[in-house]
Amino acid sequence: MSVENSMQTISRTIQILRCFSKDKKELSLAELHHKLGLSKSSLQRILNTLVINGFLEKDNKKKTYKLGMELYYLGKLVEEHSHLLTIAKPYLKDLRDRFGENVYLNIIENHERKCVAFEEKKHDLMTISYIGQTSPLYAGASAKLLLAFLPPDKIKQYLQETELISMTESTITDKEKLKEELHNIQEKGYAISFGERVSGVCSISAPIRNRWDEVIAGISISAPLVRVNDSIIDDFISSIKEVAAQISNKLKFSD
Repeated sequence: MSVENSMQTISRTIQILRCFSKDKKELSLAELHHKLGLSKSSLQRILNTLVINGFLEKDNKKKTYKLGMELYYLGKLVEEHSHLLTIAKPYLKDLRDRFGENVYLNIIENHERKCVAFEEKKHDLMTISYIGQTSPLYAGASAKLLLAFLPPDKIKQYLQETELISMTESTITDKEKLKEELHNIQEKGYAISFGERVSGVCSISAPIRNRWDEVIAGISISAPLVRVNDSIIDDFISSIKEVAAQISNKLKFSD
C-alpha cells in the first residue's frame, strides 16, 4: 500500500469513528455508507479491522456497530494522565521550593521514561531536563522505578529485548545486577541513582499509584552530587515518598 493510500485509509477510519455520537451510538453499514459516501466494500474492510482490534463492536443480529472498549481504555489513559498532572503540579512546586532542586513527574511511554512535568531549581548549577524528554528504563532512578513496578512478565520481556548500553560510567549494564536493583526498589518503595544517566547527579524517585494500586507515574528529585550528603539524601527520600503517597491518595479518592 502506498503512503497516499495509507493516509486515505487513516482519514476514512477517523471519519467512521466520528460518525458515532451520543445521539447515534449504533450505526449500520448502510447508514455509514449514506453518511460518508464511501463504497460499501471499502467501509466493510475498515469496519472489520476496527472490530478485530477492539475499536468497534459488531451486533451480528442487528447488523450494527458501536464504539468498542479499546477506545474506552485509551480515553481513560488520557483522563488519568490529565488528572494526574492537575493533582501533582502543586506538589512538584512545593518540593522544588522546599529543597531548591529540580523535581520531575515521569511516566512510561513506548517502553521509555518520559518527563511530563518539571519544576526547575533555583540554584546556578543546572541539570538538563525538559517536558517530553525520554530515556531508557534501565538508567537513572526515575526510569528504574517505573521499570521495577511493571508486571513481572513485562519486566522479563523488557530485559530480554533490551541491550543495556552505558550512558555514563555508573550505568548498570549487567542484567543480573539490574534485576537485583529492581528487586531492591520494589522492597524499599523508592529508587536512587548516582550519575547513572547524567554524570555527577543524584536522583531519587517514588511511585505514584492509581485507585487500583497500579503504579502509573513516578515523582523524582535530582541534585548535583556536590550539593548532597547522607543527611540531605535521607530528607529527599522521606519527602519524596511522602509526597508520592499524598498524590496517590488524592488520585484514589478523587472523582
